[in-house]
Amino acid sequence: MLDVSPVLAGFLGAGVLVVSVTVAVFLWTCCQRRYRQLTGSYKLHGAHAGHCDSSADPPYKFIHMLKGISIYPETLSNSKKIMSHLVPGGQPKPDLPIRADYCCLDSSSASSSETNSKMASPFTPAEEPSLGTLTLAVDYNFPKKALVVTIQEARGLPAVDEESGSSDPYVKMTILPEKKHRVKTRVMRKTLEPVFDETFTFYGVPYSALPELVLHFLVLSFDRFSRDDVIGEAVVPLAGVDPSTGPVQLTQRISKRSIQCVSRGELLVSLSYQPVTHRLSVVVLKAKHLPKMDITGLSGNPYVKVNVFYGRKRIAKKKTHVKKCTLNPVFNESFIYDVPAELLPDISVEFLVIDFDRTTKNEVVGRLVLGAHSPCSSGATHWREVCDNPRRQIAKWHNLNEY
Repeated sequence: MLDVSPVLAGFLGAGVLVVSVTVAVFLWTCCQRRYRQLTGSYKLHGAHAGHCDSSADPPYKFIHMLKGISIYPETLSNSKKIMSHLVPGGQPKPDLPIRADYCCLDSSSASSSETNSKMASPFTPAEEPSLGTLTLAVDYNFPKKALVVTIQEARGLPAVDEESGSSDPYVKMTILPEKKHRVKTRVMRKTLEPVFDETFTFYGVPYSALPELVLHFLVLSFDRFSRDDVIGEAVVPLAGVDPSTGPVQLTQRISKRSIQCVSRGELLVSLSYQPVTHRLSVVVLKAKHLPKMDITGLSGNPYVKVNVFYGRKRIAKKKTHVKKCTLNPVFNESFIYDVPAELLPDISVEFLVIDFDRTTKNEVVGRLVLGAHSPCSSGATHWREVCDNPRRQIAKWHNLNEY
């Protein structure tokens, strides 16, 4: 009888196992290939034999969603175009290009575009719904010479988030007219009846100066992914309020925030329209006399956000680079948009000068809107000159308004 060593037997067993696995894999591959061929020929035969039902087997397309309008990548080269969509009357609106080319006159780097699913409008709606009330208490600490303000609660706030039917409210408070003291409450989640019960003490406020002071409350709803929504404001003059004998309870109606045309600095912008190429060129040149937004009194870090609106729908958004530690920044950055001539009357361009802050939320310094329906006359005039004088680069200084 043949005597085989254990080592040789192990090698022989391993070889047989490898050959068996290889043969099994080969057979499985051949079966799968044959099955695909049979299935494919069956589908092809069925497609030729019967009518093609596109609703039963629709073509699959990868679709990007931008502000609720479908954009098909196969139609987008360097120029992005929004597909036609129907208006309530049944007539399709013309395609609205939203291509936004970017170039910097003093730098070759491009500014990144932010993604925002929230629609915005450059104009304020005419209707004025009820915005609720704000309850507070005003007291004075004579030994410490301090004004004590307690923000207690708000009632009847409107729902900012239409899907959830709720808001995430909080309150910012400022003492006017100097605006030296700025505080804010914590955010109350998912409520229209927030109870804050937060007390703020302002030291070094003489009691004799109280009649000259005004408490300004700004009620906002927190938004994690974009700028916070302004619900309204409440203004409480301290003239006639006597906290000498104890806290004075006050309930103030929240009203729509007034957009005052008070200069917040100036912005120089230049626009031109090329009717042959349908290109709108927007150049942000520079700003001057910007206010100091930092409570420490240091110069800001401004940049400009450019929003393009078609009617009340924002269709493009870009921003300049941040200019460090200056109140008179020079940007020299341009943006190009494809806009058909027939759509110019419905186009408006919004400029937001924003103070960049690395530690807290960025704050809007001022705002400018150029368009046929601009809230300021200078913005409407500048837009009209651009439309009436194609191929000309028209630059103008504009006062920034409070946002």
